[in-house]
Amino acid sequence: MSSLYIHIPFCERKCLYCDFYSVESTDLAEDFLAALSREITLRQANGDHLAFETIFFGGGTPSLLTPRQLESILSRLHAAFRIAPHAEVTFETNPGTVTDEKLRAFRSLGVNRLSLGIQSFHDPELRFLGRIHNSAEAVRCIELARSAGFDNVGIDLIYSVPGQTLADWEDNLRTAATLQPRHIAAYSLVVEDNTPLARKVEIGEVRVNSADLEARMYERTMEILSDRGYGHYEVSNYAIAGFHCRHNCAYWSHEDYLGFGPSAHSFSKEANGQTGKRWWNVSDLMTYMDRVTSGALPGASEEHIGQREMTRERIFLGLRSSGVDLERLRRELGYDLEGQQGGMLRWLVREKLAQMEGPILKLTPQGYVLCDEICRRLLQQVVGP
Repeated sequence: MSSLYIHIPFCERKCLYCDFYSVESTDLAEDFLAALSREITLRQANGDHLAFETIFFGGGTPSLLTPRQLESILSRLHAAFRIAPHAEVTFETNPGTVTDEKLRAFRSLGVNRLSLGIQSFHDPELRFLGRIHNSAEAVRCIELARSAGFDNVGIDLIYSVPGQTLADWEDNLRTAATLQPRHIAAYSLVVEDNTPLARKVEIGEVRVNSADLEARMYERTMEILSDRGYGHYEVSNYAIAGFHCRHNCAYWSHEDYLGFGPSAHSFSKEANGQTGKRWWNVSDLMTYMDRVTSGALPGASEEHIGQREMTRERIFLGLRSSGVDLERLRRELGYDLEGQQGGMLRWLVREKLAQMEGPILKLTPQGYVLCDEICRRLLQQVVGP
């Protein structure tokens, strides 16, 4: 399975915590769309041998696009690449930027999965985070999405917001589950460098929650969502059966993907399947448009992924998601994890931090809490080409 990612670099207002590339204006939207079309032409050869089964519009705020603008992008993608009739087409959506009419238009154009940036159902938390919607608008957006014909609706939530209590977070989770989205992504708030939140923490204006409280919030996330029928299929992602995000699963299983727009990343395996290349675009809208308009690729840099690093990534990504297929790891990358680190694997199972499901090593809920440390211990032992 291969995937396409389109980065829409426009926001109405940057959130306090966000370090994704975007600009707070849509004035250059039409110029960007022209450049995007040109980049698709320049990159077309990269996808000649691929059949794409997912398309993901991220940002930024893709839902600031008009239906006409979205239609122009989708038409260009379909003209340039082989896209499966059943492709998952995900559109990140801010509840403060859409109407019933707009959502119906997006659905008619082929968008079949919405990812709603809810973040919280508590207004004080939304104001702190810098969101442009309130809790009532968040609930209303879910209702509008369903009435517009979207069966596959996911929501994003953020926990460990400064000042948030465990009870506050549990209430958010119960509210979310009551609304019955097909997918819930629950992320802990990370203080990213060079964000307004980082500056507030640095000067002491904001105090982050303790590690113990954050860990307890994570444990309660797993418990509450599991009790309500959401399968835990990645460290931060939960879904009703059959509604995993196929696009993200492609990332986690080392499938090829092409990214377009400023700051977008791409990955391609080489013919041997054991090595690959990753490259990414410049994170500046004007530079991106200038380069593409002149006929040049907008790449910022690229890196070769050797067999050892591919192996390390496969283990890391597998442990964070649906598990590490030991047979596939041995067959495709020539690494026998059980043979090399059998003692560690047996210890993980004995301590109930992991379990074996056939050839698949998968973390338990207790293991997910310690995922970073488990990955660190396993990966430091990986040797090879």
